[in-house]
Amino acid sequence: MNAPRLDGFHHVKIPVTDLERSFDWYSSRLGFTEGIRFVEDQVLMGVTLEHPNGGPPLALRVDPRASVGIGSFDFFSIGVPDKESIEALAAHLSALGEDHAGVHRATLGWILPMLHDPDGHEVRFYTTHHHSDLDSETEIHNPRERADEHERAERGGR
Repeated sequence: MNAPRLDGFHHVKIPVTDLERSFDWYSSRLGFTEGIRFVEDQVLMGVTLEHPNGGPPLALRVDPRASVGIGSFDFFSIGVPDKESIEALAAHLSALGEDHAGVHRATLGWILPMLHDPDGHEVRFYTTHHHSDLDSETEIHNPRERADEHERAERGGR
């Protein structure tokens, strides 16, 4: 069987408990703008989010039970072009008072983890530019430990 033709992600739908609060957060923190509004029985139940600089299309959907069920799980990562851009994003978020874990070297690129939206879902950022190639390596053992070793080496062993 041949693999079907696919064309990337259409959007990522995020269950939320409070649509207005979540929209305000994604808008004020990350620059998303409102797209389509979904009204059911005269109640606003969802909204699509668009990003002016090419970020992924997102949709917020009121579903408190699903939102709680997901918890803080990081079910997607938003791509950021390069290390300088992800460092600028980290500084931007810090200036807004948002807690996060800072920029760290990851298996292929740099990661900015531990940012949480109003429902506690982790929103991660990962550079699409990679610092290294894995060559033929298709299984990564102890990725966090390896990244920590590289970071220490880059800082001169400190």
